[in-house]
Amino acid sequence: MLEDAVGLGAVTLLGVLEQAYFSLQVIYARRKFSVSPPDTGGPPEFQRIFRAQANCSEYFPIFLTVLWLAGLFLSPGLSAVCGLLYLYGRLRYFWGYSASAQGRLAPLYFSAQVLWVLIGLSAVGILLTFLRVYLNVDLLQELGSALSPL
Repeated sequence: MLEDAVGLGAVTLLGVLEQAYFSLQVIYARRKFSVSPPDTGGPPEFQRIFRAQANCSEYFPIFLTVLWLAGLFLSPGLSAVCGLLYLYGRLRYFWGYSASAQGRLAPLYFSAQVLWVLIGLSAVGILLTFLRVYLNVDLLQELGSALSPL
């Protein structure tokens, strides 16, 4: 079981490191632009970095939840690949937003699409497992049997 989840664990750890990187960028920006906590105002350059980090942090629990649900109930490999794509999109989002408000849009849409894929994979995996465990219906096996004569 642990061998199946190693990819999910690696993506989770990479995500945690990415969140730490975003937080460090806010600390550096606070020093650079002389914005002392708890202030969140300041020049637009600081505000973009601050908001980029906050936005990424807000979605991180959702990401972790669907990453693991999709991985445990459907496919750990596919889930891990989607997780890497999501983290890449969020890194591009952070860099884009830090440079300009417009720079956040394309990576935002990309990472949102990957997140929706993970939500869909989670739902399908939970549904298939529910059917198999509680109703004794293995939908994937039945689909395979129905398609095998073709």
